[in-house]
Amino acid sequence: QAERGDFRHYIIPLLHTLMYTLIKAPCISDELYSRVYDFCKKLLTLPKPFCTIGLDYAGRLKMERTVPGMLYQRMVISEQCLKSDPYPYQEKVFIFADPDLLSEAICNALVADTEAAQVSQSPRACMCYVIIHTVQAALGEGCNISSLKGSLQDMPTRDVEHWFQQVVAAAECAGHDASTDRGQHVARLEKIYHSILSSWQAGDAPLGGLQGTPLPNPNISFHLWTEEDQLWKELVLFIRPLSQSCEPDCLSQDLDNFEIQDIISDCECCEQTRFSVLSTDSGIERDLPVALEDPFAPCSTETEQSRLHRKGGIKKKPSPLDSMAFLQPGSSGPGTKPPVKLQRRPGIPPEPAAPLQRLHTARIVLLGDDRILGRLAQAYHSLRKRETRRVFLTPRLNLQFYYIPVVMGQPNTLPVMDHSAISQEELCEVAAYLGRADQWYESNINTLCHMIPKLAAMPSSPSKHLVTDLFITDVIAYYVRMGIQPACFQVYAVKVFFNDPAQEPAEDVFLTELRTQVQESISHRELSMNKKKTALDGPGIDLTVTYRKVVLSNRQKELSMSLRSTGLVMKAIPTEEVEDSVCLNVNITEIVRINNLSGRSFSTVANRMKTSNIKIRSTEQRPFTVCLDKDSRRTYRNVISVEVSPCLEPSYCLQKTRTMKFNLHETEDVGLVKYMPKSLLLPINTFAGVIQ
Repeated sequence: QAERGDFRHYIIPLLHTLMYTLIKAPCISDELYSRVYDFCKKLLTLPKPFCTIGLDYAGRLKMERTVPGMLYQRMVISEQCLKSDPYPYQEKVFIFADPDLLSEAICNALVADTEAAQVSQSPRACMCYVIIHTVQAALGEGCNISSLKGSLQDMPTRDVEHWFQQVVAAAECAGHDASTDRGQHVARLEKIYHSILSSWQAGDAPLGGLQGTPLPNPNISFHLWTEEDQLWKELVLFIRPLSQSCEPDCLSQDLDNFEIQDIISDCECCEQTRFSVLSTDSGIERDLPVALEDPFAPCSTETEQSRLHRKGGIKKKPSPLDSMAFLQPGSSGPGTKPPVKLQRRPGIPPEPAAPLQRLHTARIVLLGDDRILGRLAQAYHSLRKRETRRVFLTPRLNLQFYYIPVVMGQPNTLPVMDHSAISQEELCEVAAYLGRADQWYESNINTLCHMIPKLAAMPSSPSKHLVTDLFITDVIAYYVRMGIQPACFQVYAVKVFFNDPAQEPAEDVFLTELRTQVQESISHRELSMNKKKTALDGPGIDLTVTYRKVVLSNRQKELSMSLRSTGLVMKAIPTEEVEDSVCLNVNITEIVRINNLSGRSFSTVANRMKTSNIKIRSTEQRPFTVCLDKDSRRTYRNVISVEVSPCLEPSYCLQKTRTMKFNLHETEDVGLVKYMPKSLLLPINTFAGVIQ
């Protein structure tokens, strides 16, 4: 109906709802598969994001039709981190909340909700869910669900794990083998099904029809964001299973010493192979250990020719530039293999290193307002710089960001700005933009902005044995599962210069807003001088503004102006309509002097401009304050100059520096750097991305 009526804005929400239902459904008819698949193919003729979502779902449906139950099986295995060699992918949801922005009651409610969701989700129960759903999806009404559940319930955990591995292996084998048809796969699962029932004596029980299988909530952990590098540490701990056997103190010390290590090594308390191993090789061929003679080996002449021969030279330490393919966050390949110790054996050529794969997916959910997104931009920029210096997370981890706005009903203890109060709508400019761009995000996620504080304020159930309604967890699970389209936001770099020449300039980044204000004088002498100047020239300070004007032709046009102002605001998020957030909307409050017969008066005029690069300097050396992302904790004082520009991707800067060494006179991007992303963009996942 939405297609025939040309209601395109309904298509993506309905398609997400339909796919979520198909994943959980016990069995789907071929006729319904065909109809949905044909509709997804029709979406390929539409612009983005319709064609992108249609292509993704068409591929999933094709696989699900060949191997019934595959989507459910893979989702549960990855979300619950179940051990499975045929499908070794793992996912985890990290919820980050700023304790200074959310009340203790909200944090406690979120912790209780996430913990309650994990109570009934043991690995054994999840393996049983996978077996039951996959077998029922393949056999349909020919599957006796009651008998299958009873048989699995009476089995020891070791046997349940065995049949779980058998079911997963059968499904993955059918999914990877193009020659395998659905009938062969069903026959293999039917054999497994009868083998499971043979160990349970239940008589000739009636079939009982199809039954739904619960879809467990994903593995969710809640974190109060109290440390600057806490996000990076949690990601490292997620992809390092060897660290689970380490003592907490050793592990913490290991993380803190990461910067001075060549590659992350295991704690000394772990009896595991190290990433970085001290070499005892002298470099002389005759010192190599003598291999045992094999009576069935080829003649000694061939063995001697195949030995390792060295030539004189200097060993060069590998540069991070040698692995430039891993520096980009969009590198393909899901996971990694555990590192192995290099063994040098004469006569045997070294095995080629296996390519790294991204086996881990971290879904970062941010709770709060624009201020926590400002912290995320800081942490993301720091992570990208760290990965540029030493690649570790990028080739092993798929990183996804999600945002749920939460605003307190009453003002919290942390002031937003010292000079004025900001409304709740202004604190959620990113959420408002995403809601205008994606109506499904507006309906499902933005409605939680005031709902979560209300749920946290409700009294808890008097009956502790009753299972609470996991509403928040269910919404988060739906969001992270179906929110696959990113909306990218430009991160801006700011360089702050202070009035003290001995103080080094500060460099920072912001995502939503930069605000300046005239700083009040401290000393009595400065205060008296400022009063005299204010009486003559009006309030504020004299500024010189140099900026690059944004024009439709994308040509650079440098402009400069001098004015007297009380402050300015740079907005990076569009406030009116849905448009590309690729420029800053600068609003400068200018003081205009008016001379008339009654004397001298002053009025304010709002100067508005669109720019991507801007420099502001106080010509009279009077300081002002700079506040980033509406967060009073990120306020700089005694500032006389500010430079703002789009933040560059750190790996681009590194490759650009390398290219300039060999092409000193080149101003354009050449070589590899020409094809690398230039700007640092922060992707936040929504259901549809940005629909123009």
